Formats: sequence, C-alpha cells, structure tokens
Amino acid sequence: MKKILPLLLRIIVAIILIQTLRFKFTAHPDSVYIFTEVGLEPYGRIGTGITELVAGILLLIPKTVWIGAMLTLGIIGGAIMMHVTRLGIEINDDGGILFVTALVTFVLSAIILWAERKQVKFF
Repeated sequence: MKKILPLLLRIIVAIILIQTLRFKFTAHPDSVYIFTEVGLEPYGRIGTGITELVAGILLLIPKTVWIGAMLTLGIIGGAIMMHVTRLGIEINDDGGILFVTALVTFVLSAIILWAERKQVKFF
C-alpha cells in the first residue's frame, strides 16, 4: 500500500495536467479568455501547456518525480495566484471548478514532493 498510494497520486496529478492540454492547444474559448485576461494570450497559453505536458511526463518517470512535482507546484501556484489576484474564483460561470482543481493539484503535488523529499537533488 505504501507504494501504491504515491503512484496513484502521481497518476492523478499527471492526468489532471495532461487532460487540460486539449483546452490550451485547441484554443478553447475558456482558455483563450483566461490567458487574454492575464495578458498572456497566445504565448502564455501554449507555453503553459508545454510546461504542463513536461511536468505530467516527469511525474510518471520514477527518477524525475520530484522534478515534476516541483514544476507542477510552480505552474499551479501561478494559476492559483492569477485566480486570486486577477481572474477571480469563478471563470465563465464554472462554479469555481478550475480554481478547486488547481488547489487539489497543488496539494497533491506538495504531498508527492514531500514523499519524494529524499530524492531531491540540488546542484
């Protein structure tokens, strides 16, 4: 069970990161709206998508889990800050689901990083 739970958390976070890519890479109106509001459309949308893809992949590779978790904390931390400071909790009447998903992803990534803390290497 000790090995299954961390793997499950990594898979959940990777799925969350990767499933949002279709919105970013297909220029879904909600994604375009968000990045327009923060002044980062289209380069921020595409760059964020690429970074989320990299983070999702790194979370699934055992030796790079800690890098993926740190990258995810940075990406999602930025998203949370944008929600709190510029966008608001609710985007286009979504009931706050994007914000809640960001919070869940952030917390799960922090748990993953804590679980992998012995693997963290600083150059």
